[in-house]
Amino acid sequence: MVMQRYLLTYIGVVLTLNLHHLIRAIDVPRDPSIQESLHQPPTITKQSVKNYIVDPRDNIFIECEAKGNPVPTFSWTRNGKFFNVAKDPRVSMRHWSGTLAVDFRSGGRPEDYEGEYQCFARNDFGTAISNKIFLQVSKSPLWPKENLDIQEVHEGAQLILACNPPPGLPPPAIFWMSSSMEPIHQDKRVSQGHNGDLYFSNVLQEDSQTDYSCNARFAFTHTIQQKNPYTLKVLTKHPPNETSFQNYTDIYSARGITERHPSFMYPIGTISSQMVLRGEDLLLECIASGVPTPGIMWHKKGGDLPAGRTKLENFDKALHIANVSEEDSGEYFCLASNKVGTSRHTISVRVKAAPFWLDEPENLILAPGEDGRLVCQANGNPKPSIQWLVNGEPIESSAPNPSREVTGDTIMFRDIQSGSSAVYQCNASNEHGYLLANAFVSVLDVIPRILAPRNQLIKVILNNRTLLNCPFFGSPIPTLRWFKNGQGSTLHGGNYKAHENGTLEIIRARKEDQGTYTCVATNLLGKAQNQVRLEIKDPTRIVDGPKDAVPKKGSTVYLVCRTRHDPTLRLTVSWLKDDVPLYLGTRIRKEDDGLTIYGVSEKDQGYYTCVASTELDKDTARAHLTILDPFLNRMTLPKARPDRPRDLELTDLSERSVRLTWIPGDDNNSPITDYIVEFEEDRYEPGRWQNHSRYPGSVNSAVLRLAPYVNYQFRVIAVNEVGSSYPSLPSERYHTNGARPEYNPTGVKGAGTAKNNMVISWTPLSATQVYGPNLRYIVKWRRRDTRESWSNRTVKGDISQYTVTQTPIYTPYEIKVQAVNDYGMAPEADTVIGYSGEDYPKAAPTDVRLKVVNSTAVSLQWSKVYPETVQGQLKEYRAYYWRESSLLKNLWVSKKKQSMSFIGDRTRGIVSRLFPYSNYKLEMVVVNGRGDGPRSDTLEFTTPEGVPSGPRYFRIRQPNLETITLEWEHPEHPNGNLIGYTLRYQAFNGSKTGRTVVENFSPNQTRFLLQRTDPISRYRFNLRSRSQIGEGEPAIGESPLPLNEALPTSAGVGKHFIWDVKASPNSNWANITWNHTFDPDTEFVVEYINSKHWEHMNAAGSLMPPEILSSLRGNKTVKSYPAKTYVELVDLTPGEKYMVRVFLKGNDTISSNVTFETSAAYTKPPRDIATQGWFIGLMCAIALLVLILLIVCFIKRSRGGKYPVRENKDVPLDPDDQKVDNGSFDYSDEDNKPLQGSQTSLDGTIKQQESDDSLVDYGEGGEGQFNEDGSFIGQYTVKKDKEETEGNESSEATSPVNAIYSLA
Repeated sequence: MVMQRYLLTYIGVVLTLNLHHLIRAIDVPRDPSIQESLHQPPTITKQSVKNYIVDPRDNIFIECEAKGNPVPTFSWTRNGKFFNVAKDPRVSMRHWSGTLAVDFRSGGRPEDYEGEYQCFARNDFGTAISNKIFLQVSKSPLWPKENLDIQEVHEGAQLILACNPPPGLPPPAIFWMSSSMEPIHQDKRVSQGHNGDLYFSNVLQEDSQTDYSCNARFAFTHTIQQKNPYTLKVLTKHPPNETSFQNYTDIYSARGITERHPSFMYPIGTISSQMVLRGEDLLLECIASGVPTPGIMWHKKGGDLPAGRTKLENFDKALHIANVSEEDSGEYFCLASNKVGTSRHTISVRVKAAPFWLDEPENLILAPGEDGRLVCQANGNPKPSIQWLVNGEPIESSAPNPSREVTGDTIMFRDIQSGSSAVYQCNASNEHGYLLANAFVSVLDVIPRILAPRNQLIKVILNNRTLLNCPFFGSPIPTLRWFKNGQGSTLHGGNYKAHENGTLEIIRARKEDQGTYTCVATNLLGKAQNQVRLEIKDPTRIVDGPKDAVPKKGSTVYLVCRTRHDPTLRLTVSWLKDDVPLYLGTRIRKEDDGLTIYGVSEKDQGYYTCVASTELDKDTARAHLTILDPFLNRMTLPKARPDRPRDLELTDLSERSVRLTWIPGDDNNSPITDYIVEFEEDRYEPGRWQNHSRYPGSVNSAVLRLAPYVNYQFRVIAVNEVGSSYPSLPSERYHTNGARPEYNPTGVKGAGTAKNNMVISWTPLSATQVYGPNLRYIVKWRRRDTRESWSNRTVKGDISQYTVTQTPIYTPYEIKVQAVNDYGMAPEADTVIGYSGEDYPKAAPTDVRLKVVNSTAVSLQWSKVYPETVQGQLKEYRAYYWRESSLLKNLWVSKKKQSMSFIGDRTRGIVSRLFPYSNYKLEMVVVNGRGDGPRSDTLEFTTPEGVPSGPRYFRIRQPNLETITLEWEHPEHPNGNLIGYTLRYQAFNGSKTGRTVVENFSPNQTRFLLQRTDPISRYRFNLRSRSQIGEGEPAIGESPLPLNEALPTSAGVGKHFIWDVKASPNSNWANITWNHTFDPDTEFVVEYINSKHWEHMNAAGSLMPPEILSSLRGNKTVKSYPAKTYVELVDLTPGEKYMVRVFLKGNDTISSNVTFETSAAYTKPPRDIATQGWFIGLMCAIALLVLILLIVCFIKRSRGGKYPVRENKDVPLDPDDQKVDNGSFDYSDEDNKPLQGSQTSLDGTIKQQESDDSLVDYGEGGEGQFNEDGSFIGQYTVKKDKEETEGNESSEATSPVNAIYSLA
């Protein structure tokens, strides 16, 4: 029988070993003395995978790490033989590890190191071995060269484009693309099989393409190999014609393709079989051809498809069953059906199993003389065989051990002895694989040891829970007992509770519990003991604490704080004000039993806390000090906001709730109606207070519901009818434990921002919904139509969107966003449907037909576009139309494009609000979320004649009592040929009306003079324009009040009038004044208009209806301020006639008007140019310039004199020699003699003298040049043509600039 044993570490971790129960490897206590003496066989802690594929571009690392005491040493075998690491310079082994490193920086081929490796970890107590690691180098071979024939097939036939990728390690991922690197569009008709081939259930004309290319992507080497592209040529009987499709229900009938019964392209035939291993995923595939494209359905014979583990992929052509088990064996069949018929294929599935553990052997730790066993139970199909090894060698060839007995899958140990420690290996294998497990048997022989410090002193407060620790270790595991004062029986039960880890718990410490406690650990090898002295102390209490007080300003206050404590403990008393240490000085003094404040003032108001503390505990008491101003009568104080609550306390602490209690503040003469509880958490939004709950003003305690993993801090706000108090001081913090999330993000949606992506967005969880550390979101998506496997990405908790790239155009996706933290995952998220990005529509509406409904509307009909051409969500059909011209000559029209939208998938609509009698053009487009598609053919139509709009600028004037003048202008929109005007008018006097009189006018008449027959009545007028179709909209007005019904040049009602409106105009401004009988603060409005929009106004003026005046361009409104009876009109046009009307603000029936004309702009008379300042200045500048030139010439003459131009430059010249042939030139005869050949006139011009031999003439000679000494040689002509001289007189000789160049 196996003894029960306990192994305890210093920190109190308990590991238990029971009879016939297997124990995992345990950690040696960290006590250095134990670590040095306690031995442990090796244990493999890390190793590479069994099938290890490496990148040929990287160095190779084969991992093998183990622990044990002594530290293990390592060795390797390769292909079953000892591998000498030291002989290969490229191979090294890591220090304190068995990991092999193969370095290729200095050369070498990774393929030379392929093979089967196994690691051995040894120390004095056994040998552990790793799995057999089969090392292979990743390969990405090139595609074999091949010439692919053009694939010619008839439309409607089936087709398979074979891929046949090169064998890679691991196998490559296959995908089909065009030469422009665009994925080949796949759907129910065209799809890629699991073997990489591209299957066409039936071929259509649009499949014709020259670049069907199969691509193989090798993951390890990150390379893509491309097969030579296929060229597909489709032979068709009927070329595609969208118009012809409208008479058929599908495209196959329209193109004359014969319907065909479904048949299977893969697998071939009606029956096939497939084998899969337990725990792997099963993929069954059925790809069928036919016309129309057949659909695929899956069934299992004699039962349903496995629930929860089944999904359909590749447009229902593939059945994927995850994590198969033996019950998934059986017959599955797929049905391919279209409207012609149904075909069936049966797949027999056999599930085999590689070995899997039923009871894996675990490390066994025994003491000498104990019994135990190792069990190795595994299952599989076929059933695996069990082989035992010891220290890496078959157990049959190991040294005999009398205490060991092997019976199949079990090794029994009886009366085991020291020296029997070893590592045992169990190998379970069948034709599909193997399992290898290491389990050591360690025989320990250790006397008891106490791991705690010796003779500890523990002080506790009376009535508190107390723990006395005594960690121990030994083998066999010792028995621990506690004694008090070295005598009596073992302490257990009642007020004592002994724990298995050696701790003695005193549930409630009493005075009689004080004393010395001894723990004794005993096993077969000996015993160890330790003592703990326990002292019970009285609690610290404030027996008389401070009380709330309301002292008067300037008085002295004493706050009491009397305490009681254990005399053997040192007591410290301190004071806080508003939770901040109080500064003590001459005015504030701490006494033995309290605090004294002299001469209190407003700044002393607040909360005072007395804190009495010892090394073991503390107690506090709090009071509020309110300073009262004696000069205020409390009875006359108004109502105010309440004071803030105080002394918040948390009790009844639990995982999801806590009770909050507070003391209300003063209500300040207005009862408290509500309390608002707020909370703040310091992890996600520190410093931000949020509403938690609200409670009636009659309570001061509430149970608050809490969320997991929140570090709460609370405060309370009181509310009365005046307002809210300041928040209370925060409570102490309370941290709730974490849990897995209960909520998932809301607002999940998926939408594309480009044609090849989809942005998945969501509203993140709030701080109280996180529930645990390291919040993350698992974003899952898959295509809805193919039901493919879920793709997923995990993003951080502070991210609220993820972009999926390389998506097909506008494809529905199933989307889930699930929250997860370190405690687990939230419940499964709801599935939301999102769509990838849209592209512009590819087709325009066809067969657009138009019918004119009336003069302002047309009806449209069109044929729907095919859904696949929309490339997104069909928002609307939209008609763009514009007015090309009017049927009326010389009428300008705007050609701005307008649009009319028809929401949804409609085929008809009406375009309204057109202009009659006009030529229009119209185009239609399809609109999706991305924008407009291509435009349809342009339609032209003409709207018929309509009724005209109302006459413009209808004006009614009454210059005297006998006549009324009506004036108007032609309608803005004739909408046809105008044939005249119809005027209807009737007299009225109060509620009495006369008969209606009708007058018809020609289209050119725009004025009518009415002779009044009744000087008392007023008139109502209704004027309409007429076309061939009928009368248009009316212009309506009434005649003004007769002049004899108002004061002269005034208007008013009752006793109030406006009169004597005067204008004092200038050229561009005018002052307007008036008199009135209203109150001084009455406001008036001034309106004015110029003659461009008002003509034929007589001197007396008239009242202009405000609805007409406000519609005129150029009219302006000026507001007159109260107590001001004039307005200055500015920015007027000189020489224009203006009409001004002054009326009461808010009542334009009380008004008066006046006309005036601005004066013409003042123009200065023309003056003689000789008297203009600019001309005089110009002449002075020219004179100054001539003077400067004369000075320059004088300087030159004084320096150079004559310049002889002869061969002998050293011969002096005769001063009187002035012949031209002499080769010299004298600038002047005398130093002060003025220049000859020019004189300055009074008007500033330079006139040429009679002599032709002038400086100007000289300057007009040939090109100038310099001789060797730098002197200037001027070639000139003595005589010039007379005509040339006269011709240059105005253009050159008179030019100051030319004169300058001549002088130079």
